[in-house]
Amino acid sequence: MIGKQLVLTYVYLLNYIIFSSGVILYNKWVLSPMYFDFPFPITLTMIHMGFSGLVAFLLVRVFKVVSPVKMTFEIYLTCVIPISAFFASSLWFGNTAYLHISVAFIQMLKALMPVATFLMAVVCATDKLRWDVFLNMVLVSVGVVVSSYGEIHFNVIGTVYQVTGIFAEALRLVLTQVLLQKKGLTLNPITSLYYIAPCSFLFLFVPWYLLEKPVMQVAQIQFNFWIFFSNALSALALNIIIFLVIGRTGAVTIRVAGVLKDWILIALSTVIFPESLITGLNITGYAIALCGVVMYNYLKVKDVRASQVLVESIPERAVKGWNLEKKSSDLYTPDTTNDDNVNGKNGSAYDQTVDEEAPLIPPSRLSHIGRSQLSSHTT
Repeated sequence: MIGKQLVLTYVYLLNYIIFSSGVILYNKWVLSPMYFDFPFPITLTMIHMGFSGLVAFLLVRVFKVVSPVKMTFEIYLTCVIPISAFFASSLWFGNTAYLHISVAFIQMLKALMPVATFLMAVVCATDKLRWDVFLNMVLVSVGVVVSSYGEIHFNVIGTVYQVTGIFAEALRLVLTQVLLQKKGLTLNPITSLYYIAPCSFLFLFVPWYLLEKPVMQVAQIQFNFWIFFSNALSALALNIIIFLVIGRTGAVTIRVAGVLKDWILIALSTVIFPESLITGLNITGYAIALCGVVMYNYLKVKDVRASQVLVESIPERAVKGWNLEKKSSDLYTPDTTNDDNVNGKNGSAYDQTVDEEAPLIPPSRLSHIGRSQLSSHTT
C-alpha cells in the first residue's frame, strides 16, 4: 500500500509538471502574434474566468459536489471583491507580458515572487523585517537583475507588466490571509472559483471595454471554439491537479517540483519557440536567484518546525487555547503569477500557509472534496 501511494504521489507530481508547463506554453502560443495571433490577453483571461466560474457553479449548485460557504454581503464586499480585483490584475498583467517577452525570461522573473510576498507582508504589518530573510531577498533580486541583463530580447514594457503582475499576486496572497482568516472563512479550490471567478470576470470587463473592445474587429479574429475550449479546460484541469498534489505532498516537495518544472519549461520554450533564446548570463542569474529562493524556503521550513516543537512542548491544556498564526511571507505559492495564475486557474484562492513536509490534506479525506477545507495565497 505504501508503494502504491508513493507511486500515485509521483504520478500527481508528474502531471502537475506536464500540465503546468503545457498550459503556459499553450497560452503563449495563443497570444503570440507569430503563432495563433490572438493578441488580446484580457479577453483570454475573461474566457478563463467565465469558464471556471461556470464549471464551479455547476459543481456547487447543480451537481452539489461541494457545499457553498456562508457568505454574507459584508464579507463579499470587504474580502472577495478586493481579492478578486488583485487576482484579476495579476492575470491581466501576466498574460499581457506574453506579448512582449519570452516564456523563459518570464519564468526567470517569477523568481521574484518570494521577494514580492515578503515585501507586501512587511508593508501590511503581517510579518516582521528579518535580516536573514532580507539578505535572501537581496540575493534573489541580484540574480534576477543579472538574468535580465543577459536577456537578448529585453523588453521594458513586458518586464514591467510581468513584475507588476507578480506584486499584484503577492498582495492578493497577503489579503487572502488577512481578510479571509480574519473572518474565519476558508475556501477550497471549487468554492474559490465559485465566488472569485465571476467577480474577476466583472472586474476585467472595464479594462476590456476600454482597451481591447475598440481595437477588436471580429472579421480579423481567428476564433476557433476548440482552441479556446481546450485552453480553458487545460487551465481548469491544472487547478484540480494542484489540489490533488497539495493533498498528497507537502509544500517543500511541491516547491522542488516547481523548480524542476521551471527548468524544464525554460528548455522546452527554447525548442518550441525558436525566437526565445537564452544566454549563459540568463542561466547564471537565474541560478543565483534560485539559491536565494532555496535558502528562503529553508528558513521558513526551519521556523515552522521550531514552532511545532514549541507547541509540542506546551501542556495539552495550554495548546487548546492557543492558536499559532502563520506569517504572510510563509505562504506557499505554487508559481502563482503566470504559471498557475496566467492560466486562469489561479482563481483558486486556496493559498497554503503550511510549510512542513507532510500531506496538506489527509489522503482519507480526498474523496470528500466537498468537506475538505484548505487553509487560506497565483503562477
